[in-house]
Amino acid sequence: MSSSAPPPFDPADPLGLDDLLEPEDLAVRDTVRSWAADRVLPHVAEWYERGELPGIRELARELGSIGALGMSLQGYGCAGASAVQYGLACLELEAADSGIRSLVSVQGSLAMYAIHRYGSEEQKRQWLPRMASGEAIGCFGLTEPDHGSDPAGMRTHAKRDGGDWVLTGRKMWITNGSVASVAVVWARTDEGVRGFVVPTDAPGFSAPEIRHKWSLRASVTSELVLDGVRLPADAVLPGVTGLRGPLSCLNHARYGIVWGAMGAARSCFETALAYARTREQFGRPIGGFQLTQAKLADMALELHKGVLLAHHLGRRMDAGRLRAEQVSFGKLNNVREAIEICRTARTILGANGISLEYPVMRHATNLESVLTYEGTVEMHQLVLGKALTGIDAFR
Repeated sequence: MSSSAPPPFDPADPLGLDDLLEPEDLAVRDTVRSWAADRVLPHVAEWYERGELPGIRELARELGSIGALGMSLQGYGCAGASAVQYGLACLELEAADSGIRSLVSVQGSLAMYAIHRYGSEEQKRQWLPRMASGEAIGCFGLTEPDHGSDPAGMRTHAKRDGGDWVLTGRKMWITNGSVASVAVVWARTDEGVRGFVVPTDAPGFSAPEIRHKWSLRASVTSELVLDGVRLPADAVLPGVTGLRGPLSCLNHARYGIVWGAMGAARSCFETALAYARTREQFGRPIGGFQLTQAKLADMALELHKGVLLAHHLGRRMDAGRLRAEQVSFGKLNNVREAIEICRTARTILGANGISLEYPVMRHATNLESVLTYEGTVEMHQLVLGKALTGIDAFR
């Protein structure tokens, strides 16, 4: 038994979770944190207020240059990072803004992942190196105006016409849609649900941007309209038929959210802690009052429990042992707790909490979207309910 004294208590890492990370993990985290501090944090409040993400193509190329796009994929110019390293990157990106993490998640965990796992060799060679570098931006079309949580009801369809496919339908709430060079679109066919690699310059394809959002404002969100889009026979993803294709992609993206939500929570906690140490009321810093300390203690508790949960799931993914139900466990818990941390931080900041001079309200409104996409609270509750009871309650 060692007689040496434990290291000093670190408010930024109260559980000593950095001890779980390898030097390579820390290097990835620090690289992404530094990029976000330089390229996002000085501007994101203005982007959010204006409701736009200017220079998105340049940002994508920069993210590609640091290996953040498709970073857990192997080959084709991808970084081949571990699941934990990808998770750490998501945490740092979402600590800056959920919209930036969404850009990376949709690019890598949805569009690139679908092509990498289910695409032909020709599709992989055509798209993945350009997407990994950020030269080409991708989007992922599954959700429809009338079918979100129930993708089996999708109306978008693809029909064979000679040697071609003809796609018709609409997709909704598509991140990156109007700036994408390629869309992975899921559609009904006579063979079942199939995925298609759709160049966005194809005749009949359009992607009008969705405006008037009060969440994820520093992000490009679009509708996809497919009006008789004609594609060659080799546009279909050959490696999968049925909903297991898009659902496996969503599971990969949800894993990133488990980490990312804790980034938004960390930003709000650190803001509240710094504010509590310096804001004076009744002749002393508000951090010296018992009620404020109770809030900070509870926020720290849930934040670092959430990071520990994310790390555990990442290690399971790296070992090939992560189940979809476990990802639902993480997504449900961490996003829900992140929102509560943001709301508590807002109370510590008082009226200043609603100002864009602080990140708290921006993170809180962003997380309302994160709570819903990649599976609502109710859907993840039912996934876990079925796993626990063995009874399917979805219908």
